Amino acid sequence: MKAVRMHGFGGPEVLKYEDAPKPTISHGDVLVRVKACALNHLDIWVRQGSRGQELAMPHILGSDISGVVEAVAEGVADVQPGQEVIVSPGLSCGRCERCLAGEDNKCPSYNIIGTRADGGYAEYVKVPTVNIIPKPQNLSFEEVASVSLVFLTAWHMLVAKARVKAGEDVLVHAAGSGVGIAAIQIAKLFGAKVIATAGTEEKLTKARSLGADEAINYSATDFAEEVRKLVGRKGVDVVFDSVGADVFEKSLRVLGTGGRLVTCGVTAGASVNMDIRYLFSRQLTLFGSYMGSKGELLQLMPFFQSGKLKPVVHAVLPLKDAAKAHQLMMDRKNFGKIVLVP
Repeated sequence: MKAVRMHGFGGPEVLKYEDAPKPTISHGDVLVRVKACALNHLDIWVRQGSRGQELAMPHILGSDISGVVEAVAEGVADVQPGQEVIVSPGLSCGRCERCLAGEDNKCPSYNIIGTRADGGYAEYVKVPTVNIIPKPQNLSFEEVASVSLVFLTAWHMLVAKARVKAGEDVLVHAAGSGVGIAAIQIAKLFGAKVIATAGTEEKLTKARSLGADEAINYSATDFAEEVRKLVGRKGVDVVFDSVGADVFEKSLRVLGTGGRLVTCGVTAGASVNMDIRYLFSRQLTLFGSYMGSKGELLQLMPFFQSGKLKPVVHAVLPLKDAAKAHQLMMDRKNFGKIVLVP
């Protein structure tokens, strides 16, 4: 099969479009013929080696996968060849207390397809049968490949962690990113008011089209000052952060009493300063969030089938242009997901 593989860590140039062995499935596995695979910042971090993990090389990236079932192994009863599917990106043991409680993203052996296990930058990928989810028929393969990781992450952050409620003010950073786009829609789904930040007016216009009530250009103004103009001394109820160092401290300061900050990423740095007086005097809550459970991804699917949630695709590129796709994401030119197709 054709695949994009990396033989070592580095820049986009380490991604090589080449022949690779077709995956061999064993008991409980499903072989999926990949129709589309969306990029995530996770792909960049793994490619750069910034996560500090050792990988068996060559390695295939790609966590957000849609496709058609090519074959099933023994022990697979409810998945059939020819079925159109999406792949739940989280891998877990399925036997521990966390997994059996429906919290598989907290499994001690939790992993994500495309990190330690080979992913979807290929014509075929093998996954456990429990990771197979039927594809909503109203979405294209490119659209549905843009759903799994980012919408699952945003859902877990806002619904399971922050418990967003109708009438609350939610500040969503990086509104043009995959998780930002998901967060705007999910917060609006629950009746919240959304204040979105982004670095260009074009992205802010698109954020408004997704439901953002207010939009702040952080490259042209101080977002904290603008938030205070909008909500006053009351502050916002929830901050949705995937950025990290550049916004963390100011985000704490714009939270109102009893506010919640939930974070899932550090695209702009991992080290932050924090005046903990804000934490206890305003009775704030900080949540760290990582992915979400397979059950939560199933909870999301009806909202895509009804059109209440919508994926946003920025660009579709051929698999052989994976390096170009990585550079496009690194340049932060995209609003929505960049998708590779074999």
